[in-house]
Amino acid sequence: MMKRILLLTLGVLTAGLTALADGQLPMRLWYERPAEYFEESLPIGNGKLGALVYGGTDTCLVQLNDITLWTGKPVDRNLDRQAHEWIPRIREALFNEDYRLADSLQLHVQGPNSQFYQPLGELRIISTTKTAGTSNYRRELNLDSAIVSDRFTCDGGSTAREFFASAPDKVIAIRLRGRIDCQLQLSSLVPHEVKATAAQLTMTGHATGAATESIHFCTMLKVKTDGQVEAGEATLSISHATEATIYIVNETSFNGFDRHPVSEGAPYIEHAANDLWHLQNLSYDELRSRHVADYRQYYDRLHLTLGKPTQAEMERPTAQLLKNYKGDSRYLETLYFQYGRYLLIASSRTPGVPANLQGLWTPHLWSPWRGNYTVNINLEENYWPAFVTNLAEMATPLDDFVAALAENGQHTARNYYGIGRGWCSSHNSDIWAMTNPVGEKNEKPEWANWNMGGAWLVQTLWQRYLFTQDADYLKRVYPLLKGAADFCLDWLVERNGELITAPSTSPENEYVTDRGYHGMTCYGGTADLAIIRELLLNMVEAGTLCGDSVAAYREALARLHPYTIGKDGDLNEWYYDWRDYDPHHRHQSHLIGLYPGNHIKEEALLKACEQTLLQKGDQTTGWSTGWRINLWARLKKADQAFHIYEKLLTYVSPDNYKGPDRRHSGGTYPNLFDAHPPFQIDGNFGGTAGVCEMLLQSQCSGRKPHATIELLPALPAAWSEGSVSGLCARGGFEVSMEWAAGQVTKATVRAKKSGTVTLLYNHKVKTLKLKAGQTKQVKG
Repeated sequence: MMKRILLLTLGVLTAGLTALADGQLPMRLWYERPAEYFEESLPIGNGKLGALVYGGTDTCLVQLNDITLWTGKPVDRNLDRQAHEWIPRIREALFNEDYRLADSLQLHVQGPNSQFYQPLGELRIISTTKTAGTSNYRRELNLDSAIVSDRFTCDGGSTAREFFASAPDKVIAIRLRGRIDCQLQLSSLVPHEVKATAAQLTMTGHATGAATESIHFCTMLKVKTDGQVEAGEATLSISHATEATIYIVNETSFNGFDRHPVSEGAPYIEHAANDLWHLQNLSYDELRSRHVADYRQYYDRLHLTLGKPTQAEMERPTAQLLKNYKGDSRYLETLYFQYGRYLLIASSRTPGVPANLQGLWTPHLWSPWRGNYTVNINLEENYWPAFVTNLAEMATPLDDFVAALAENGQHTARNYYGIGRGWCSSHNSDIWAMTNPVGEKNEKPEWANWNMGGAWLVQTLWQRYLFTQDADYLKRVYPLLKGAADFCLDWLVERNGELITAPSTSPENEYVTDRGYHGMTCYGGTADLAIIRELLLNMVEAGTLCGDSVAAYREALARLHPYTIGKDGDLNEWYYDWRDYDPHHRHQSHLIGLYPGNHIKEEALLKACEQTLLQKGDQTTGWSTGWRINLWARLKKADQAFHIYEKLLTYVSPDNYKGPDRRHSGGTYPNLFDAHPPFQIDGNFGGTAGVCEMLLQSQCSGRKPHATIELLPALPAAWSEGSVSGLCARGGFEVSMEWAAGQVTKATVRAKKSGTVTLLYNHKVKTLKLKAGQTKQVKG
């Protein structure tokens, strides 16, 4: 038995040694005790099926999720068909400067809120043997292999467990080793029933709501062991075993955003049975090897070393490392970066179903903010690191989702805004690709009535083209970009010879007029115009490449209301120089043109963006902190960007923790999940993207195969030496580099497509011409 545990440990160490050979210390989150709270649990996922591993000695809790388990059914495309009739009245009120009336009228242009993402179930592995005590407990998530493990000593014997979620084999696999006498219990917070047969548990159920109108699921759990298995009424008991493997598969009846989950649902029970049957001829070791190989083909593309991380840092429990962090742990900073990449691989591999606010991990029946897609920043932020960190495949679910939004969004454009061409999407969405403005006709217009979601989301499609230079891809998605742009052209209205939006809001923020009115609805909001300006600039390039006329986009660009600078030197968020009701508000939507957009380049506007960030301060929520890292980096303010990265790594206590040292703020939970609070995964992704933005910035015109790549544009003093391999840049290039004393010592550029690149580094300018597949190196 001890020999087998030793072999298991050696397997984990092998992955770590490979990472060391690549110049990066093994990337591990580890803890000296089981998780008590959700924010201490360790996530695994294959992009569809996921789990939160709490570990434990007497009872080990594993919470299960399936990214396709949501309440509801396809949207009603005829919903609120007359709502657009209120738009002229709202505009009239606005242009009469009657903002109070405009706010009240906006309620008539609201539809239903989104559906809920829901948890799948819970597995409890309960020891049935009384013990005198346990010691040497360790729980770990190895990012280099995407395997969670825990182990402990009990009554002189050792117990070891492994957990992983395999994408190629669509299974969560668990291996138990040691003296095994336990009971397996499978349950759920949603309506369900569980049946036990020989060595198998089968749980069927459906999302909350009427069984005739909900997504259904089938979870199958199978046990293989060298001991005995006995089936109870709804449990399995394992006894006299030294090894056991547990396989968990799940399928749902979700069959597409536009298909009823019951009358047109997928044959979920048959699919689950097929998934389980597929595993019969594969050993645990084979499944494990296939899982690791599949995962590492993505994860191993990029390695990063910041400064001089030490073995001692790695050997400190993660929660303690985070709690003690004061900008002094290069290991924690690198670990957080790679954790973001791990989470993206684990949560975004299901066609048409991108990572949601929780990625795919929620323990709550009713998740905060419905666990939905919040499209006024959060869904976009989820995918900021995808291309630059060499994980373009993980953004594919978003492509499919945008296509679904476009189908529903053309009806929203007509019903709510009276616009007969193009499409739009609003503040929230869900698995059914809902696009209507939300709010239930009684919630604040500042978030509920925003309609720029589609126009912002298609930026991700354009970014994929810039990073890959895939002309065939651009032609496929061009209708989606064009539909979003054409909606914007028809939504814009003229005022004083300029084009603006009316009504308009700045997401979730509120103003105070010069007459003292505290409101939300306005006209010509800067955030709207920033999104539209970015989209139209992209359309001029994309349309030219696709052989389409771009005259209308050029004309609209020339007439858009320009940016203005306020009396305090900041970039105005509103049409007028009104003050924010909350000067430190978490949203900075009017800075979209700086990042993730790329059109704010004038020195005066850059200074105004900087002044805006200074006014905002550095105390905010987790996802907002992630965004501000990128904004400061884009401004080339290295130490300020690093300071905000430090803020993101502020230790935050689990939400339900009530101890004397409770810490509640934006930051990071013990398991490195982002703290809004509560948990939202977008901050993790924003933080990972921010590190990239400090190390590399790139620009590329869509019409010319010529890119500009700046190396170390915002390198903080704390990272004066380091190395990175596998960063991607616009223009279809992959970059690796080493640096010391803040200067590049060596850099390598590999071209995925033939093109020209100008490198900016160490105050030098070098232009390289490369053919597809060619690599060139420059010295510092």
